Amino acid sequence: MEDSGKDGKGMTQPGQKRNYQKELDRLIEGLQGKGRVPKLLLHSCCAPCSSYVLEYLSQYFDVTVYYYNPNIFPEAEYEARVKEQERLIREMETARPVRFLEGSYEPEEFFSVARGHEKDPEGGERCHRCYELRLGRAARAAASGDFDFFTTTLSISPLKNARWLNDIGCRLAGQYGIPYLVSDFKKKNGYKRSVELSALYGLYRQDYCGCVYSRAEAVQRQKERASQENPKP
Repeated sequence: MEDSGKDGKGMTQPGQKRNYQKELDRLIEGLQGKGRVPKLLLHSCCAPCSSYVLEYLSQYFDVTVYYYNPNIFPEAEYEARVKEQERLIREMETARPVRFLEGSYEPEEFFSVARGHEKDPEGGERCHRCYELRLGRAARAAASGDFDFFTTTLSISPLKNARWLNDIGCRLAGQYGIPYLVSDFKKKNGYKRSVELSALYGLYRQDYCGCVYSRAEAVQRQKERASQENPKP
């Protein structure tokens, strides 16, 4: 008999690779079979990343976008991204109306969790701590509100670690008593569709993740490209 990779309770064993999209597909199928439309708090990192996720999930959930991103620097960039998120929600055609909830802009909270990891490369421990901060606030907001699930748009990015995000989300689900919607939104050509929708709605697509450290890395990459394209004689 083929090993399913799961224990007797249907839980994936440590070390086993999970297919988060298939797990989400099964959950949605079960909800549809019951005729349910659950309330979902969707943490969004930015309008472009949320575009496909809203198109997809609004078919099956009553979605509220939760915008909590204290990592974004500078404040003017934060304000620009908030406005773009709100504009997308107003203008985008979705299967069900989408609501918007803005969290507090607390850069000091991000700098606190990033302390000691300022020189980490993007995608390292500093990012893991940032995920925990933002998903933690989302879990708290979902638990205190009238929601059935919470999740994040972050996994749509090819640069984001879906396993980290789902592990953090599932742990927080146990801590706050609110189910986490496991996901890997880059699947099913999700990232490609987000690029298409961004073009359709003329969305501002930033060239760095958001924090001061990723911004510095982006500036350095731009300098290196410029140097390669225009080498000194």
